[in-house]
Amino acid sequence: MHQVANQKIIVVEDEADILEVLEFNLAQDGFDVVCSQEGEKGLELVQQEKPDLVLLDLMLPDLNGLEICRRLKSDAATQDIPIMMVTAKGKESDIVLGLGLGADDYITKPFNVGELIARVKAVLRRAAAAREGAPAKRIVCQGIAIDADKHEVLVDGQLAELTVTEFRLLHALASAPGRVFTRDQLMEQAMGDEVIVLDRNIDVHIGSVRKKLGRYRDLVETVWGVGYRFREQDD
Repeated sequence: MHQVANQKIIVVEDEADILEVLEFNLAQDGFDVVCSQEGEKGLELVQQEKPDLVLLDLMLPDLNGLEICRRLKSDAATQDIPIMMVTAKGKESDIVLGLGLGADDYITKPFNVGELIARVKAVLRRAAAAREGAPAKRIVCQGIAIDADKHEVLVDGQLAELTVTEFRLLHALASAPGRVFTRDQLMEQAMGDEVIVLDRNIDVHIGSVRKKLGRYRDLVETVWGVGYRFREQDD
């Protein structure tokens, strides 16, 4: 299914062969694609054209992708533009930092073009949903029903006894399926006046959530070296 006409993507990538592949395949899928091989030029393009999404390589010769991400997310005029990072394998620290700066997703090189386009569309869907308002009060996925008003989770119709922290973690993940959350981001989601989450104890809480989801435990996916995400369902 093609995207809405005229959705614009700015691709900032210094490797000419990768840039050519991205430009061709995104255009084939109905996107308006603008490219830059330079960080400074790419930043200016985003600031001028306000695209629907930025596909941003982290390793650029003049201005690196993390700095571009930081500047875009700290500027009120561009902070809501989704950013998808492209990074080399083994750069988990850059991924965590980029997500912490506000990037919406990432993909590692070498990548499958079909997967990249699917991820681009997923980020655009989440951005559109976010513009429409607050997260849904009731989220249903397979045999899981999460009700924010009742503060309860049903697994195959049976009440699952989640703690306050566990509920907040699950609700945060399920509200943005496909989005990768770092541990720090999940800690912020889980914290409240009556909740204290320290260090990497988040892993223990996630383990408990999975146990209580029973046969649906795999809906909460580990993104190794980065954090967690809720599996996005097929359209």
